[in-house]
Amino acid sequence: MADYILEMKNITKLYPGVKALDNVNLQVERGEIHALVGENGAGKSTLMNVLSGTIPFGQYTGDIIYNGETCKFTNIKDSEKKGIVIIHQELALIPELTIAENMFLGNERSNKFGKIDWNMTHKMATDQLKRVGLKEASTVLIKDIGTGKQQLVEIAKALSKNVRLLILDEPTSSLNEEDSQMLLDMLLEFKKEGLTSIIITHKLNEVAYSADRITVLRDGATIETMENPNHNIDEERIIKGMVGRELTDRYPEREHKVSDEVAFECKNWTVYHPVYTDKCMDRNISFKVHKGEIVGFSGLQGAGRTELAKSLFGRSYGSHISGQEFINGQEVHLRNEHDAIEHGLAYATEDRKTDGLVLGDSIAKNTTMAKLSKISNRQGIVDPIKENKYADEFVKAMNTKTPSVRQAVGNLSGGNQQKVLLAKWLFAEPDILILDEPTRGIDVGAKYEIYTIMNQMVKEGKAVIMISSELPELLGMCDRIYVMNEGEMVAEFTQKEATQEKIMSAILKSDDRQIKEA
Repeated sequence: MADYILEMKNITKLYPGVKALDNVNLQVERGEIHALVGENGAGKSTLMNVLSGTIPFGQYTGDIIYNGETCKFTNIKDSEKKGIVIIHQELALIPELTIAENMFLGNERSNKFGKIDWNMTHKMATDQLKRVGLKEASTVLIKDIGTGKQQLVEIAKALSKNVRLLILDEPTSSLNEEDSQMLLDMLLEFKKEGLTSIIITHKLNEVAYSADRITVLRDGATIETMENPNHNIDEERIIKGMVGRELTDRYPEREHKVSDEVAFECKNWTVYHPVYTDKCMDRNISFKVHKGEIVGFSGLQGAGRTELAKSLFGRSYGSHISGQEFINGQEVHLRNEHDAIEHGLAYATEDRKTDGLVLGDSIAKNTTMAKLSKISNRQGIVDPIKENKYADEFVKAMNTKTPSVRQAVGNLSGGNQQKVLLAKWLFAEPDILILDEPTRGIDVGAKYEIYTIMNQMVKEGKAVIMISSELPELLGMCDRIYVMNEGEMVAEFTQKEATQEKIMSAILKSDDRQIKEA
């Protein structure tokens, strides 16, 4: 008989106009890695929020049985006392505090006088940092370490709470392949120590590699639980459960008709850090994209791709910027984001929740905010009927799951938020669209829909620049691929030339050259 550390029975959660969870059942065996998969809006994060107490008892129906005991968690502290710790997709760390301060925030170590014992705090932090393989001192500020290391701090923070059941929501969505692999291997090591994990991810190769069992949710209901004893389950088998059909091709076909006309070009573009103004982020970058072309940008974290894109978009990032920008063959001087939009250039950020969307505002307001002139009268007053009409059109065209365009964007799943972000920029009618990690943290079905929109844009003669950390995605979608490393352009490949091996080889050769020059 199976030894279940967790059973969730008949969990139902209602929101206005939406049944987010519909009699969901989940059984997790002690000491296993259990993957929870499904399309965006399937209810995965909602189910884990019920388990962790983020959605308190009384706001859902059904039972949580943990270690044989029926639990009624009213907040996160209740679940953490039982050893259940959740790490959300958006890391809950304070940049200006140290690693140790973040690890024990709200869980402070105090002496007999009730004051924080800093010696004990730093010693315990150091012990847990060693467990996750992080060499930084516990006194280092969070803002001074990269995203991958911040994810390790979150795990160390969870371990400091005597975790027995660790929940990770999209833990690798912002990590490169090397950091992602290291994190998964770490979970496998923790499994040997008896730790139970639930992992939510859209990266099906990670599911196949790490999970012992896989539960599929679709439209708020449990579809099935699959066994993966040899860690080699067919990804297509998982997709069929998620979307209810076989997805024969992950990348929609298109006829590659690239124009000879250059839509956008930059020459000798150099950007320095906005705060540490002596630190060069991008050095003498030159590239171009033709009308009807999808150009990809590949590189590891810290390659300078996002910094380049943001600086090109109306100098929204950086200092001491130099170089030239050309749109349709004419040099342009884009002083700010408004200038960029007026010249037909748009940038869809990788960080939709911080920079891309106003989470408290409605879908309608977010969809139209980049081009208010389209829905305003001569006095600049917005017409709400037009606003809702355009938003409705985009919701239908992009298959966004929502009861209404008046729904707050913050209430949508990550994939549906991404669709709203894309709709916002499509509404602005750009001729050149820069997409920074456009499919991060979204499911295969939603990815396919975004790929289809990209193909439609280039079919209309527009240009798309796609920044992605997923090499298969770049290889499947792009006409050409530029490779960046450490703020420099190190290679360029046509679609026929490009392979994962060639791209990684270009990066490694660049690393070797930079080491020799140093």
